[in-house]
Amino acid sequence: MFRDHPLIIATRESALALWQAHHVRDRLMALHPGLNVELLGMTTQGDRILDVTLNKIGGKGLFVKELEQALQDGRADLAVHSLKDVPMVLPDGFALAVIGEREDPRDAFVSNQYRQLSELRPGAVVGTSSLRRESQLRARYPHLDIQPLRGNVNTRLRKLDEGQYAAIILAAAGLKRLGFEDRIAALLEPEQSLPAAGQGALGIEIRTGREDLEALLAPLHHPETAACVRAEREVSRQLGGSCQVPLGAFAIVREGKLYLRGFVATPDGKSFLHAEAEGNMETPEVLGQQLAQNLREQGADAILTNLGA
Repeated sequence: MFRDHPLIIATRESALALWQAHHVRDRLMALHPGLNVELLGMTTQGDRILDVTLNKIGGKGLFVKELEQALQDGRADLAVHSLKDVPMVLPDGFALAVIGEREDPRDAFVSNQYRQLSELRPGAVVGTSSLRRESQLRARYPHLDIQPLRGNVNTRLRKLDEGQYAAIILAAAGLKRLGFEDRIAALLEPEQSLPAAGQGALGIEIRTGREDLEALLAPLHHPETAACVRAEREVSRQLGGSCQVPLGAFAIVREGKLYLRGFVATPDGKSFLHAEAEGNMETPEVLGQQLAQNLREQGADAILTNLGA
């Protein structure tokens, strides 16, 4: 299979998305000598609309729809995504065949003037692209001025360097993958900024029924990361997680068990609900459901209803 024609990977054309697609391509070619792999670069609606925050234009699903259409049309065999950008419910006929080993899942504090969040003065402008980060910042640092920040990693760093922001918050994984680790002033531990579901992990999406691809891709799957991400995504799925909902979920493996933390909040951070749960790696969705139910018992539904989730 794929000896007579290339395997086609659909990818966004941002620098980070291309890094991710090249990474998967190189891994596959190393695993399967003689395999020809090509990239199909695409500009998605999420890439084209840069003057409006994602939560106002339909969320991160805008980054994957065109790639899924390429799979549907047969123009590509698989699509590579940052898992935190993948909607919690995939369209019928699509599946996540691979959840790859996780890079650093933390958020990163990036500033040219300050070494950590606690140093920022009242009124300092902090840029972030997500309500999840914004709600946590507002809850812990209400004196800061949180402003929207869109664009790819290079664009966001440029805006910081131009002085539009005193600091910005980005995913550490993207900075490290693109060689910008030296721009990180501090890594924010989950206790400071709980990551998004799937943050730092790559997902490979295919059409269902492609057993040939499942076998080819199987060596790229990382079971421990997959268990963590499945638990996290279930929390978000249960609570209608999207760019409209300030929600975080993060799991680790501890002594053979899954330890899961999650929160849901209002964008201003004034209502902030947090829960923890521990369970079996073999049933991560059950753990995610338990944690979501815990948050509901604390009043999450009232927050979600007000947000229109």
